[in-house]
Amino acid sequence: MKLKNLIHWTVIVPIASAVFYLFGFLNNTPASNIIGALLLFSSVLAAVHHAEVIAHKVGEPYGTIILAICITVLEVGLIVSFMLSGSEGAQTYARDTVFAAVMIILNGILGICIWIGSRKYKEQFFITSSATSYLVSLVAILVLTLILPNYTSSARGPYYSEAQLVFISMACLTIYGSFLMFQTVRHRNYFVIETPDEPLHEADPPSLQHALLSLALLIICLAIVIFMAKGLSPVIEDFVENIGAPRALVGVIIAAVVLLPEGLAAIRAARNNQIQSSINLSLGSALASVGLTIPAVSAVCIFYDIPFVLGLDMKSIILLALSVFIVMLSLSRGKTNHLYGTVLLVNLAAYIFTVIVP
Repeated sequence: MKLKNLIHWTVIVPIASAVFYLFGFLNNTPASNIIGALLLFSSVLAAVHHAEVIAHKVGEPYGTIILAICITVLEVGLIVSFMLSGSEGAQTYARDTVFAAVMIILNGILGICIWIGSRKYKEQFFITSSATSYLVSLVAILVLTLILPNYTSSARGPYYSEAQLVFISMACLTIYGSFLMFQTVRHRNYFVIETPDEPLHEADPPSLQHALLSLALLIICLAIVIFMAKGLSPVIEDFVENIGAPRALVGVIIAAVVLLPEGLAAIRAARNNQIQSSINLSLGSALASVGLTIPAVSAVCIFYDIPFVLGLDMKSIILLALSVFIVMLSLSRGKTNHLYGTVLLVNLAAYIFTVIVP
């Protein structure tokens, strides 16, 4: 292992962040909160770097799967820690965060990727079978987890009963597991686009030792982001309360922080004319965000007997349906243009605006 790999900023930042958090400097003063926020952001960037090193080592589509699962670990950690704290709004926090993550991915990350890539290359091409496979799985899970609870009668309100939670969790895991088998074994060619006429000038894959170091540092970065974001959550809640916005905005802010690594990686791929990788990252993370987060949170809620609100209100259902419909139309032809990206970004703005001004 070369010395320069050990003194790189992506190694120093997670260690410094861990020391800062473990020694209790967070939330001591406004200055310490600012430093903590900067370290949190830097840890997210470091996580992006280490995830990309691992992705380069294992190749596609495994690299995008690793990053999607890492994002899900971040999301589950934050949701569970918040719910176990018994804070106000804990019953709806999981629903709000998952919904925010899906809306940010479908409209924000995918919209920025399409817009930036199309502005630079006019049109970018991808395999429609991959997008269709993602959306078939995602739509089924979204309806089962966020819409159907409003129309069941075993539990009063937008809840599932314990038996229903177990069934829905198994359904989500079955769909996600089947999709992974589809993506990595039976139809891997749907998710990897070959361009023999355009030679790639990629660096050599990292060594096994380098990849293992990045894996260890990625785990540290993810843990740091979870703990730092949880430590800064009172500051975020105070800020939201001071501006008079609903508490649902907290879920939007934390979902945005959690999705930053995946978003930056997807945007970078789009700028390099690799829109297929951007789609794999975006829709893969959306699918993992719901398909893995809901079963994990359900298990915690059943074990600790915590009420778990899942059903969305009608305004949110309309925005979710609009987002899915626009994405389906945008990805139906196998090529992108800047209009699709613009419409998705406007839809994201409408979602955020209606969260702040309901």
